[in-house]
Amino acid sequence: MESLVTPGLVISLFIVAVGIFVIAKGLVIIRQSEVMVIERLGSFSRVLESGINIIIPFIERPRPISMIRYVRMGDDYHPVSSDEIRIDRRETVMDFPGQPVVTTDNVTVNINGALYYQIIDPRRAVYEVANMSQAVEVLAKTTLRSVVGKMELDKLFESRSEVNSAIQAEMEEAASKWGVKLTRVEVQDISMPEEVEEAMRLQMAAERKRRATVTEAEGEKSAAIAMAQGQRESAILNAQGDKESAILRAQGEQESIRLVLSAIGESEENKQTVIGYLLGQSYIKVLPNMAKNGERVFVPYESTALLGSMGMFRELAGSPEDVVRSGLRGGMVASAGNS
Repeated sequence: MESLVTPGLVISLFIVAVGIFVIAKGLVIIRQSEVMVIERLGSFSRVLESGINIIIPFIERPRPISMIRYVRMGDDYHPVSSDEIRIDRRETVMDFPGQPVVTTDNVTVNINGALYYQIIDPRRAVYEVANMSQAVEVLAKTTLRSVVGKMELDKLFESRSEVNSAIQAEMEEAASKWGVKLTRVEVQDISMPEEVEEAMRLQMAAERKRRATVTEAEGEKSAAIAMAQGQRESAILNAQGDKESAILRAQGEQESIRLVLSAIGESEENKQTVIGYLLGQSYIKVLPNMAKNGERVFVPYESTALLGSMGMFRELAGSPEDVVRSGLRGGMVASAGNS
């Protein structure tokens, strides 16, 4: 019985196995957002994009890229280095630990930052720098010290966005040579020594007190100005009212004199009579107040002239004299009683 295993069958099976192995080794599937740098006999050949790709085994091989990532272990972050043959082109964040930085006013602060970057040229990221992620991290730390070292502590807290923009601007030129695009740089946390924090708290408290004092003073000033304006406007209105009242009284007296003169005649003698009557009437109105304010009231000699004028007015007009004379008598009697 002849053997079923012949040399030809063995060779065929070997060729099939080698073919399957070659196909398995040469068939490369690249996922979306990933690329692979391929070298042929040690030289750059091409960059494989996402999808199904074929390489020649033993002649072509992928070139790995060194990456450093920080892994949290307990309370600290520890760097972990790895060689990866698949290069991720997505945006990557690098959260590096806090770095001591000295400001221009000689205050040492610990700054924790985050760096967002993206590999846009895989060939440069592999061949232009030995360890791309480590180079980017060191560049970020040195740039951070350079930018913050030019600022004072107060300015650092007030303008974080300016610090982020300055760090990104200084890093872009160097990072572009490595095929890396910096999308964003963020200063996450700034910690200071306890004595500096205490001094800042005292300064903030004093500033708040000063602002409160200024605000209170401005309020009192505004209230005083408003009160003064109100008093001024009130005085103006009162003066205008007195002025208008005096004008109206004068106009009324003038109208009264005109009516009386038109009734008794407008001769010079009648005018003097009317004027004397009005003066006597004003004098009689003042007498009660004079008696009230003092113990004695002196009746001037000229009062007889006023009474004479009012007597003449009686002859001309009649009853007003009685009213005037009775008032004058009452005032004189009150004066005599007090004396």
